[in-house]
This record gives sequence, C-alpha cells and structure tokens, in this order.
Amino acid sequence: MRQRLIYVMDPMCSWCWGFSPVIDSIQLAFPQLPLHLVAGGLRPGVIDPMQDAARRALAEHWQAVREASGQPLLTPEALPANFIYNTEPACRAIVVARELNAERVWLLVKAIQHAFYAQATDVTQGSALLELAEQAGYNRQEFHQAFVAEAAHSAVKADFAWAGDLGIRGFPTLLAERDGMLALLSNGYQSADDILPLLTRWVKAGEAVTDKVTRDS
Repeated sequence: MRQRLIYVMDPMCSWCWGFSPVIDSIQLAFPQLPLHLVAGGLRPGVIDPMQDAARRALAEHWQAVREASGQPLLTPEALPANFIYNTEPACRAIVVARELNAERVWLLVKAIQHAFYAQATDVTQGSALLELAEQAGYNRQEFHQAFVAEAAHSAVKADFAWAGDLGIRGFPTLLAERDGMLALLSNGYQSADDILPLLTRWVKAGEAVTDKVTRDS
C-alpha cells in the first residue's frame, strides 16, 4: 500500500507561512507519511510593482495570519519600494529543490518563508533564492544550473496545471493519497488540532484495510 501527503502551496502565500507549524506537527506525529510538495502558484507572472493600496490591503491580511497562527510577520511596508509580488521564481525553486533532493525541500520552503515574512527579503530574486538553497544544504552551482534551465520553467508550469486541474485555487491545501486515491484534509488554513484527528482516522482506516488483506491472504 502506497500512501503519502500532498501539500499544495506557494512559498509566498501568507496562510501557507501560518500553516508551516501545522505541517511540522503532522510530520512529527506521522513520520511514516512522505510529504510531497506541489507548487500551486499564488501570483505567478506578475510584472507590476505593488501599489500603496495593495500594500494596505495586504497588511490587514497578514495581520489576520499573524493572529491566527502566531507566526512572525512584518508589515508589507517593510518590502522594497518597487517590490513585484511575482511568486513564480519561489515556486520554481521549490520544484527544483524537490527534484534535486526531496528530503531537503521542506527546509528550503521554511527558509524562503522566514526570509520573506520575518526579514522582508525579496525572494522573487534568483540571487536570494540561491543563497537560501545553499543554506538549506543544496549545492549552489547545481541548484543555479537547474533553476535557470528551461526544464525548471516547464516543471513549475506542470505543477500549476496539476493543481488547477484538481480545482485547487486556495492555499494551503493538504491532501492524503492512498494508492492513487485522494482525500482532502484541509482547503485553507486550519490548526493542527483540527487536522490531526482527521488524519489519524485516515491512517487508521488504511491500517484496517491492510490488516484485512493480511488476514485474508
């Protein structure tokens, strides 16, 4: 029986930053479940700098995330003056990291999130993402070559398309997959207290099926 968790997210999605401790709690409770990350694409391809009105609206949104999750978030005013909220590069970095070493990709996700939300680092820039990837344990030259390759651009578009084909528009979205069958655990932010009981029931249901197969064989 093959089972895993599929986490559809965007490293520059504030609710995904709020959800990071929940993912940590899930991995601690169920270390036997692999976590597969899919880049959903919050704002890929944006080309215009963020205007003041957008920053004010975003500030209210980030405050809600901070209050709900307890995660540290600066205000959008801390971002560079001509900041362009294009999430494609950060998503592409996650896809590249997943292909190079899936065991370290979650470390990179959290590094990107912390740099953006707690330090106001412009993680739309390849140089910043490269530095964070190296800190997460990736070879700098290897990561750079993969990040700028056409294959990476195609791969991240494939992630966006996969999420879109499933009708996933909001992040974070957490799915449980068993033998190709998907179960929705969370569509949007929820606390660990909300998700862990649901996941526990899902895991026990799988164990019951396995036990039955074993008895009947």
